[in-house]
Amino acid sequence: MNAVLETSEVRDFALWPVADSPAGHLLALSGRLSVRELGTAMEVLTNYNKGDGEVGTRGPRDSTELVSELLTADQVIAPGGIRIRDTSTGVTAPPGCCFGLENWRDWLDCMNGEEPWLGHDPTPRAECIGATVRLWPDVEHPDGLRIELPLVQLPELLGSVQAQLVAFLAAVDQRATRYAPSLADALVAKLDEDLAITAPLQEGQG
Repeated sequence: MNAVLETSEVRDFALWPVADSPAGHLLALSGRLSVRELGTAMEVLTNYNKGDGEVGTRGPRDSTELVSELLTADQVIAPGGIRIRDTSTGVTAPPGCCFGLENWRDWLDCMNGEEPWLGHDPTPRAECIGATVRLWPDVEHPDGLRIELPLVQLPELLGSVQAQLVAFLAAVDQRATRYAPSLADALVAKLDEDLAITAPLQEGQG
C-alpha cells in the first residue's frame, strides 16, 4: 500500500527543481524522494490548490506565492490516493479519479464492514466479505484479476501508509526550512492537518 500523487500536470516550480513524471504518472510519497521528486510533489500540491482555481490562466508566478496560496486553501486537495499491489500476483489497483490522497483514511471504513468510495476512471471497488476485503482494480472491467486482502492486515498496511506520509512531511520540512524558512512551519502544519497525516490511526475512524 502506497500513498501516491498524480503528477500529470507537472510544470516548473522555482523553489525546487522538478523531476519528470514517473511511469503511470503516480509518484509514491516517502522520505526517500529525491530533491527533484520532492519538487514535483510540491508543484502538484501548490498548482492543484491555486487560488484562481484554473491551471494555465496566468503566467508563471513566484513559488513562494503559490505556497502562500496553499496555506490559505480551505482544504488541501491532493490528486492521487492509495495504490495497492498484490505482491504474490502482481495485480495493482491504482487510485480512482476524485478520491484524493486527503481521503486515505476512508479505507478504515472497511474495519466496520463498510465499503469506501474509491473514485472512478478507473473505478476501483472494495467489497467487505467477512474477514476479507476483495478489491477490484476497475469494476468497469470485471473480468480482470482482483486482490484479496485479509481484513486483519488492513491496520498494519494503513500504518505503513501513515509512516510514508510522516516521512514525506519531514522531507518537506527539511527542504522548506532551507528554501522558504518563513513558510516552513505553517506549510508542514497545513499539510499535516489537511492530509490527516500524524493524527492517531484508529480502527473504524474513516
